[in-house]
Formats: sequence, C-alpha cells, structure tokens
Amino acid sequence: EKFNFASDVLDYWTQMEKEGKRGPNPALWWVNSQGDEVKWSFRELTDFTCRAANVFTQTCGLQQGDRLALILPRVPEWWLVAMGCIRTGIIFIPGTTQLKAKDILYRLKQSNAQSIVTTDALAPEVDSVASECPALKTKLLVSDHSREGWLDFRSLIQSASPDHTCIKSKTTDPMVIFFTSGTTGFPKMAKHSHGLSLRHSFPSSREVLQLKASDVLWCLSDPGWILAVMGAVFEPWTAGSTVFIHHLPQFDPKVIVETLFKYPITQCIAAPSVYRMILQENFGSLRFPTLEHCTTGGEAMLPEEQEKWRQRTGLLVHQVYGQSETGLTCGTPRESQVKPGSMGKAIPPFDVQIIDDEGNILPPNTEGNLGIRIKPTKPIGLFMLYENDPAKTAKVECGDFYNTGDKATIDEEGYIWFLGRDDDIINASG
Repeated sequence: EKFNFASDVLDYWTQMEKEGKRGPNPALWWVNSQGDEVKWSFRELTDFTCRAANVFTQTCGLQQGDRLALILPRVPEWWLVAMGCIRTGIIFIPGTTQLKAKDILYRLKQSNAQSIVTTDALAPEVDSVASECPALKTKLLVSDHSREGWLDFRSLIQSASPDHTCIKSKTTDPMVIFFTSGTTGFPKMAKHSHGLSLRHSFPSSREVLQLKASDVLWCLSDPGWILAVMGAVFEPWTAGSTVFIHHLPQFDPKVIVETLFKYPITQCIAAPSVYRMILQENFGSLRFPTLEHCTTGGEAMLPEEQEKWRQRTGLLVHQVYGQSETGLTCGTPRESQVKPGSMGKAIPPFDVQIIDDEGNILPPNTEGNLGIRIKPTKPIGLFMLYENDPAKTAKVECGDFYNTGDKATIDEEGYIWFLGRDDDIINASG
C-alpha cells in the first residue's frame, strides 16, 4: 500500500553499508573524458538526496504534488534531483537536453511546473520563455558559474541540512511524468505512480537482468527517457548494484569501447543504434574483460546484428521492450533462450496479448496490436493516465486492455515479435 524508493531501497542499502553487509563498490560511479570521477556510496547518496529534498522544500518552497522539470545531461546532480523529488513527493519531469525553447515552453505550460533544474547551456532558452509560464517560481542551475535569477544548486546542496524525513507515499501516489517522444503530434504526458519503482522489486522484474550487489551496470540512455530511470536508477539500486555513468555528450563508439575495456562494467544497456555504431567501426578486439551481459531496448535489433555482436564479443544481446506509458513490458531474461529478433516474453504482472481494434485476443502468429490487460485489475507499473487529456487516456483503453498502438505477433511459446511502432515507443538513445 505504501512505497517510497528513496526510503525503502536507497536507505535500506545505506543501512546495509553501515552494518558492513554490502561490498565496497560505489552506488554511483560517474566519469567523463577529461578524467574527472565521482564515486558515491549509498550513505553519501542518502546524505546528498536528503539535502536536495531540503533545498526543494525549504529554499524553493515546493510541496508534495508540486512539479519540477529536470533537464540535465548525464551529471551526478541528475540523480540527486530525482531522488530528492521522490523523498518529498514532488513530481519530477525528465527531459532531454536536446529540447529547444519552444519544447521547454510546451512542457512547462502543460505540466504547470513550479520549478526547473537545468544547466547554463539551456538556461537562456528557459529565460526566453519564463515570462509565459506563470506557475514557474524557482529556477535552479547546475553549473560552475552563477546566473542572475537562478539559484546555485551545488552551493545550496553544500549548505543544506542532511536531516530529512521522507514522506510516506502511497504506491498509487504520482511520482514522475514522462513526455512521450511525440514524433507525430504533440508529446503526451504519461503520469506514473510510485508503483513504477515498486515493480522493480518484484521477482519477475529482478529475473530479467539478475543483478547482484557486486554488479556494475552502465545504461547509456539519455536521462530524459524512461529507460534511464529504469536502467540507471530503479533496476540497479533495487539490487544494490553500482550505477555507472559516463558523461558522453555525444555517442562516440571509440569512447564507449574504451570505457568498457577500462572500467569493471559487468552489464550494459543501450539502444540497438549504439551496438550498431560499435560494430561498424574497425575495432581490433571487442572481448571486454568484465562484461557479462548486454541488453537493448528502444527499437528492434535485427537478428543479424545480434549474431554479429555475439561473434565479436562472445555475448548475446537480450532485447527488452517498453513505452513511456508502460516501463518494462517484455524481455528475454538473462538465463532464458534468446530468439534472435524477438522481444522476449511478457514480464509479470503484465499480461501481454495481441489484440484486434476491439480488444479481442488474436490467435498465435497473427499480427495485431500489442495489448496489456488492465481489467479486472490494472497492473502495478502501468501509467496512471495522460495528464490533462482524459480523451486520449480513454482512447487507448480497448476492452479489457491498454492498446499500446504497436504492431506485434506472439508465437506458441509466448515470445513476442515487434512489427511496427507508433510515436510513443521509447526512444532509448535520445
């Protein structure tokens, strides 16, 4: 009935560290190409995210249910902001740093965000539209430089108190809003509850990556997308694993390969385009010393690409599938047979079926819409609704199912084959 990822997961591992029941691996390990490095334990994360929570509630005057737009690149502060919001019940709204002024204006107006956190690269874009956003009260800057009208997040964190009492959030309380990729029409606001983070504690979800506290997981997704929230927050920290992050201002296959050789990364998650870029380069060896498991999501990976990766690295790529609305929907668990080209099987509590436009279940090997059963019980982890748009929410309810709008088939063994996409499939690579 009640769940809060910060207190129930993050603080749990902090306690394990205090009792000497977790190894020496950092909880967050951040690097960049300039040789800078940040390593935080769970104890430090608890401290810093409690400070962030106090910055939001005390300095910014935000309360549970208020909204905060989070538009940062892969910098450690992104994780502090997200966790600080979860501690306080502030609904955070991730966005990619590729957004322009008009995109930021649309998101701020649609969400009625009271606060925004971004970098000096995007601060001028925000300032150019802020007068049109009456709800926006505070602007926080993550930068080494000050800017008029903006609060300095880093210095506020340093001076804030580490004493904070986490809210007792209900599993059904809102936690995060993702703007869908919106390649056709305007992006929709998919609102998720704390159930999205709880779902990663379910055995069926833990089974997919089978992470251990000793694992080091690198998710290369842009932090503006749901895949990053799952692959660089909920999945690894539920298991007590290390979240590894490289700043990667742009995808450079040479940097990615060097990183996989240099650091003790055991698992990676990336869009098929990342694996494709690496395979297209003429690298001598791709036998990475510590890498044990590879996952891909965001688009279908072709069987020949999976085979080429296996030949070069000795590792199979396991596919997963999801949307901004659904999170992890189906996938091939680590120990399961990989059917090249398949997205794997449904991950409980999701009951995935192929349905027609009226919501009737179609027989195996028949093309139809990929649907998730929502009646009689809506499964934990599925989005609550499209904020401010009950008509669109009603439109995707199809009989007993949520209709993803994506075309797929399912075979006799339950493996799902993706055939086509709508505008809302996760764009994992940003």
